[in-house]
Amino acid sequence: MRILLTGSSGWLGSALAPRLRGLGHEVTGLDPVPSAQTEVVGSVADRDLVFRIAREHRIEAIVHSGALHKPNIEHYENADFVATNVKGTLNLLDAAIAHGVQRFVFTSTTSLMISQAIRAGFQGGARQAAWLTEEMSPEPRNIYGVTKLSAEHLCRLYHIEHGLPVVVLRTARFFPEADDMAHAIEQSDANTKANELLFRRLTVEDAAEAHVAALEKAPSLGFDILIISAPTPFRPQDCPELIADAPAVVARYFPDYPRLYAKRGWTMFSSIDRVYDPSRARERLGFTCRTSFADVLAALEAEA
Repeated sequence: MRILLTGSSGWLGSALAPRLRGLGHEVTGLDPVPSAQTEVVGSVADRDLVFRIAREHRIEAIVHSGALHKPNIEHYENADFVATNVKGTLNLLDAAIAHGVQRFVFTSTTSLMISQAIRAGFQGGARQAAWLTEEMSPEPRNIYGVTKLSAEHLCRLYHIEHGLPVVVLRTARFFPEADDMAHAIEQSDANTKANELLFRRLTVEDAAEAHVAALEKAPSLGFDILIISAPTPFRPQDCPELIADAPAVVARYFPDYPRLYAKRGWTMFSSIDRVYDPSRARERLGFTCRTSFADVLAALEAEA
């Protein structure tokens, strides 16, 4: 396929573009930042540019992973988030309809699922971890989440009005930056990310593979919203104890983890406040992340 990939210079785009090309697709990367994966330097907010790319490159599929992200909140105005994340998505959807694009994959975020009420519960001593699925009604707590949810709604609208096949992937954390969670302050970055694979993280390689799967399945799915995160060992009934004593819950599923963590000087989070459930992606997309917490433990065991 001839694919337009936005955000091609970003962390995800830099992993996804070579993967798509390796599968034989013709990829046109669009990003404001130049890189080896970016053919066109520019913004999705530039409507004329988006339409020109779709027309001149005879685009058949769009993967929209470009966005202003949560860390950008300190440096950009709300209007910038609307221009890029909402109007930019609208530009791409309009170009898709105008030029006969056959499928559309939108990179969204699990971040928009955490409302201010849920956040307040975490900070105020919630009685159990939140079990988060696609069935909940998001109430985003910041401009990033608001604009990503607005873009999701646009995707749904264009499927309803135009029949455009769209798959929305709410990806959990896969970025390389250090974690911003309060309970991670005393832990190494590798320790923190290993812990998060239990409930809210995936590798960038798995994020790229999820997009490949979504491209393949979009016509048969029509429209869907899917959480993409490493498979969690936990179950909803674990949620009260995950808040009270997360290490005890983890030890029930992985009895060797305390020994392996001790070798590295690692620790488990004392409390886990949420779990993203990726089972719908497994059932509807046929996709499961390859890397899980069990793989981390296997690597630690192999170091002996």
